[in-house]
Amino acid sequence: MQADRWAPDWGAVEMDDRTPAPSGDAERTRQGAAVNAPPILGNVPGAYALGVFRDRHPALVRQVRDALPYSPDRLEALDRLLEEAIADKMQPLDASAHDFATWLTWGRAYLRGRWTDAPFLWAESFFYRRLLEATGYFAEGPWRGVDPFEPFKQAELTGSIVDEELASMDRVAALPQREKETALLLASLWGNRADLTFQITGELGEDKAADLVVDDGELLWSLVHDGPPGTICVVADNAGRELLPDLALIDHLLARRLATEVVLHVKPQPYFVSDATPADVLAGLRRLSGAPGEAGKAGVRLRQALRSGRLVLRTHPFACAPLPYSDMPDSLRDDFAAASLTITKGDLNYRRLVGDRVWPSDTPFEGVTAYFPGPVVALRTLKSDVLVGVAQEVSAGLDATGERWRTTGTRALIQGRA
Repeated sequence: MQADRWAPDWGAVEMDDRTPAPSGDAERTRQGAAVNAPPILGNVPGAYALGVFRDRHPALVRQVRDALPYSPDRLEALDRLLEEAIADKMQPLDASAHDFATWLTWGRAYLRGRWTDAPFLWAESFFYRRLLEATGYFAEGPWRGVDPFEPFKQAELTGSIVDEELASMDRVAALPQREKETALLLASLWGNRADLTFQITGELGEDKAADLVVDDGELLWSLVHDGPPGTICVVADNAGRELLPDLALIDHLLARRLATEVVLHVKPQPYFVSDATPADVLAGLRRLSGAPGEAGKAGVRLRQALRSGRLVLRTHPFACAPLPYSDMPDSLRDDFAAASLTITKGDLNYRRLVGDRVWPSDTPFEGVTAYFPGPVVALRTLKSDVLVGVAQEVSAGLDATGERWRTTGTRALIQGRA
């Protein structure tokens, strides 16, 4: 297996501007196919990615600026970033940044160019790194380590809607096993509708299964139930309300001894507004533990699972890299290879799993994920254009409705391979 060459934050940077393709015949096949599937860019008129750069990013800088009482130097830095976002001009990190060389290696070809001309996944990731720079997250001073998105995340855990969702765990607990597992899986899947970067309005219907464009739920549960219990990796997406059903699903896996251990991969730093960090997991556990009924019991069990080592939090730095999982370092690859199943949550993880490219919709999921070192199932509500494993007639039929079904979060998929 090739050495780790994704240029992590530590150590010397010794690689070309482009990260090399993973090794192996399956990887060469995948990368060969990728030649005909160009990366998604934001410079296409009417494209979803263009709206992210032109509208969402400037709005987010303003919201972050107003969320906390930042000092004048931080406000000035945020204003400069806002000007860059509006002008569509990308500047590099300050040369004193601890990861300056890493980002220079990853994106030398894009820096000082237009945000919209860089690959969408890369540019979005770099924007959030620049946002942390502007707020002083890594700098010496009072704002070091302060999550600029924490006010938004905490707001997600309060209110009567969350109380009602937690109370529904009493009803789920009384269901027959098969129905209970279906309910837990769909709750974890559609929890993405609470994504803070998306702000979808409206309540979920009682049965969201009809809105699945791919449903490999049976495959997921067969991987869980068939064979002896092992390690299950869950690659988290968002904090707040979405994380609560994820934790409920993890509690079920552990309480029913369907897994000997669950490794919950979260971000080592704030990222994409609502992505979960260890602090967000602890906040979710406090919210669960403080609730009455089954939710409170689950919170207590999960806290004990952390203490006993059956629930493990993992914060690999690659989690915030602007790269697909096909370029993961060996240390992370070994984690996934040791698992009997890896479950990835959310749109961003899907983009990294299959590659953020303009794939034909019927490109086989099994082919583009052939590099992944073990069984994997993606739970995703659709909030960006990338899509694989969907028959052309299905995607054409949805296109014919006039609905922006790929980007509005109204459709979802459970997609996997053994």
